[in-house]
Amino acid sequence: MPSDTTRYFPKITDAALDALRRRIGAPIGSTVEPWCHEATRDNIRHYAHGIGDDNPLWCDPSYAAGTRFGGIVALPSFLFATSRIVSGYVGGLPGVHAMWAGADWTWHKPVFRNDTIGTEASLKDLVEHQTRFAGRSIQQIYHVTFFNQHGDTVAEADSWCFRTDRDEAREHGTKYTAVRTKPPAAYTEEQLARIYRHYQDEEIRGATPRFWQDVEPGEALPVMAKGPMTVTGFIAYAQGWGGLYIRANKLAWKQIHAHPGLGIPNRFGIPDCPERVHWEEEFAHMVGAPGAYDYGPERCSWLTHHLTNWMGDDGFLRQAKCQIRRHNPAGDTLFITGSVTRKFVDEGRHLVEVTQEARNQDNELSAIGSGIVELPSRPRS
Repeated sequence: MPSDTTRYFPKITDAALDALRRRIGAPIGSTVEPWCHEATRDNIRHYAHGIGDDNPLWCDPSYAAGTRFGGIVALPSFLFATSRIVSGYVGGLPGVHAMWAGADWTWHKPVFRNDTIGTEASLKDLVEHQTRFAGRSIQQIYHVTFFNQHGDTVAEADSWCFRTDRDEAREHGTKYTAVRTKPPAAYTEEQLARIYRHYQDEEIRGATPRFWQDVEPGEALPVMAKGPMTVTGFIAYAQGWGGLYIRANKLAWKQIHAHPGLGIPNRFGIPDCPERVHWEEEFAHMVGAPGAYDYGPERCSWLTHHLTNWMGDDGFLRQAKCQIRRHNPAGDTLFITGSVTRKFVDEGRHLVEVTQEARNQDNELSAIGSGIVELPSRPRS
């Protein structure tokens, strides 16, 4: 990793920021093709398996046929695969690093098998921050609306990336000072067994209804484990989600030819995409990260997986918010916890609010989240 003060990457400039600010509110054209146009059986399953979710409601047609939906439906976070914009494909500030950092989702209707998903998107806001990671950073917020082939709005979301100066983060960032001197994670058989026990005991509520009347504030959700993280796991997510800039051969050339700032030379001198921070340790260090790390939408999807396991087939996730707090480099393990903070009725819907935290094996805060779940009401006797 370079240790001098040479500039390797473009920086945030006021002129580029002003030009980007002029785009606020303008519709974004559909020139960036999504990974998935349709919620096919395989597309849904590939996304679910990419986050380690084997819920039969998303994955098993014979099981799903017996539910209230009458067939497979998409897990809520599948919609990340239907929009590059909500997933972090940002415009402006060419050559400046982008890190997906959070989303605020609202779902209105289920996405059924073979639904076609369209989107409308716009840049919502730009907010300047001073950060320990890279000094001056720009929070770039987009709004995306999702609709099905009938024109029904199925969901909407605000999502945001932080645009950061890679050289500043590498040379002067203080957020990961302690991490850089910490030895890489190494697990004993006993430690792995404790993590794997969470997988063995993971409960998918499934066909057993969780009635609103049976839930009380203060109730804890089961702990969910994710990890130990590996580059293999990050690639598994990219298979279901599609990545932002992963292209091959002619398509890679076309992308970099159209957007030269994306083509950062690798160790062979070949222009390669910035997304390789998720599998290339050296490049991750170049941008100031502690190592090759997980995807932000992946972590958001883990938090919603935590909620859908708990709510069961008869629940519906209405809202969820995720805020990323740090990178998860390969070797980390996350433990997601949650608790019920309130229950209420709104427009006849029986709702429960849950708050969540995700912490790594060293108890460092990785993400915070919340969700509002609609639960079935117990029939009156």
